[in-house]
Amino acid sequence: MKNTIAERVADFLKRYPPFQFLEPDSLLQIAGQVQVLYFEKDKPIFKEKDTNHTMFYVVKDGAVRLFRTVDNEPKIADICDEGDLFGLRPLITKEDYELSASANEESILYGIPIDLFLPIALEHKEVSNFLIATFASNVSDPYSLEESGKLFTEYSVERNSEIFDLQKARYSKNILTCSPDTTIQVAAKKMSHRNVGSIVVIDAEKPVGIITNRDFRDRIATGAHSITDPVTKIMSTPVRCFQKDPTVAQAQLIMLKNEVNHLCITEDGTPDSKLLGLITEHDIMVSFANNPVVLLKEVKLAKRTKRLRDVRLKVSRLLKKYLDQNLPLSQILNILNEINYAIAVRALELSLKKMETPPPCKFAWLALGSQGRKEQLLFTDQDNAIVFDNVPEEEYEATQAYFIKLARIATRAMHKVGYAYCPADMMASNPRWCQSLSEWKKQYDIWITDPSPETQLLSAIFFDYSYVFGDTQLVTNLSDNILLTLDKNPMFYRVMAKDAIRSPSPLGFFRQFLVEESGDHKDFFDVKARALMPLIDAARVLSLNHKLRNINNTAGRFERLAELEANNKEIYENCSYAFKALLKFRTKQGILHDDSGRFIELATLSKAEKLKLKRCFKSIHDIQELLTLRYNLK
Repeated sequence: MKNTIAERVADFLKRYPPFQFLEPDSLLQIAGQVQVLYFEKDKPIFKEKDTNHTMFYVVKDGAVRLFRTVDNEPKIADICDEGDLFGLRPLITKEDYELSASANEESILYGIPIDLFLPIALEHKEVSNFLIATFASNVSDPYSLEESGKLFTEYSVERNSEIFDLQKARYSKNILTCSPDTTIQVAAKKMSHRNVGSIVVIDAEKPVGIITNRDFRDRIATGAHSITDPVTKIMSTPVRCFQKDPTVAQAQLIMLKNEVNHLCITEDGTPDSKLLGLITEHDIMVSFANNPVVLLKEVKLAKRTKRLRDVRLKVSRLLKKYLDQNLPLSQILNILNEINYAIAVRALELSLKKMETPPPCKFAWLALGSQGRKEQLLFTDQDNAIVFDNVPEEEYEATQAYFIKLARIATRAMHKVGYAYCPADMMASNPRWCQSLSEWKKQYDIWITDPSPETQLLSAIFFDYSYVFGDTQLVTNLSDNILLTLDKNPMFYRVMAKDAIRSPSPLGFFRQFLVEESGDHKDFFDVKARALMPLIDAARVLSLNHKLRNINNTAGRFERLAELEANNKEIYENCSYAFKALLKFRTKQGILHDDSGRFIELATLSKAEKLKLKRCFKSIHDIQELLTLRYNLK
């Protein structure tokens, strides 16, 4: 005999995650044991510190508010509506409740028995991942859950053994070593006896140098040194080191960046601690051929822009692979940024070769906006600038003309690679953004001391810059001047903060997504303007206020702020987590629809995707509230 009530419950549940991942028989089994519960408005479902119930809940009709009591006042954590889950702490941690729950309006709930549901959930990875993610969105510290490896969501997942370049690199612990006073001849005999291509010179178990076959070729066979000389005469020093358990990608990137073929593994990752092992380029390269380091090598060997475009297309496929494997965004950003920056550097090197004369003075190429923050995963437009050394007034025009010509060649090359020209012409080929150090200092001084709506827009872009190519000291001098000017004009922080909280809210009064009301993207949700930019703007002003250097990535800025402000640690860490989740979501949408991923047709999203988006929005509210209080914006 059919259980029609159970079938109705199952029909409802299968519309929502995680029940949609279950087989019909398992779902019907659960539905048959569900308790149907009715609550009037404001009636409590459970309270903080209550002994946990033997069930968790799904909202069938109505809405439920989750809150914690602070100074005898309820502080709302979330509002759950149709299809949302809550009361998961007993299921996930087997602990009592940390939040209170009450009916926000007249509501019908389904109570799911934990003892029945748990064994089924553990058999389905998608179910358990979703449950933990849902629980984490309402605990005090979801960021730390992610970092400790307990949070397996679409945005942070277990390593996949098929992703070789993110596996731990294997290294040899049986290392051939010798002391500094060993003769070159003895060292060569040891290498020949062991049939290896290198020997590490150690002093008190610490690596002080390394000798390879190349050293014998270049320094012995040429007659530069005698075989009776000590190994210190021909060893390469200092050695490049890394702490134990690097990933394959990390090891390879370090080797390529430093143009070495061997990497010593030490206790603390420096030459000042005990030698533990040795990784060679050959050890890694024999494992697989198509990986980030292979792509970096292709970039360095590229003679034409077309070759760089081929590499960038491979990077796009690499990005898709990483997203399909649900790798943490921080790792994806680290790897892709190394390649993207290498492409930019090589494009500039090739552009310089096309110039008839060398640069008339020192200069630096800066990346701006998302490139400057190292958050650019998809093909977007390019934003860049040039700062060149101060020259005599009579030489300024000719010097600027030289660098504008270089910039036109370089931006054209980047356009061929796949980066569109900036529609607002915020590129180094624009004379306004190709200036001497002193002129740039004047420009920033004007933005800071005399802000206006236009300068606010420009400064928001130009405060997110990072060095790409050229003379680093010019960039350091510019940064020093900016921080000095900010010290003299602290009210500018308030101006920036006020601009940061102007970003339109992602949700309306009834918790519905606020969409575009007109234009080409009418009824679409702008994830950049309504979700990402509020976090980006907030991180920028707070980082400047703390004088943070060399941390341009938004998530990284929030993580550093969490270290500096213990009382706001929870807010900052949640903002970091939310930003990474939103950026990964936008990137996936961009790949899916072959665009920037900025405007999203909500009808194409699943209930799970909408829930994940909404959970990120609480961090936006919290950080904007913090800015409002800190800078007295009310």
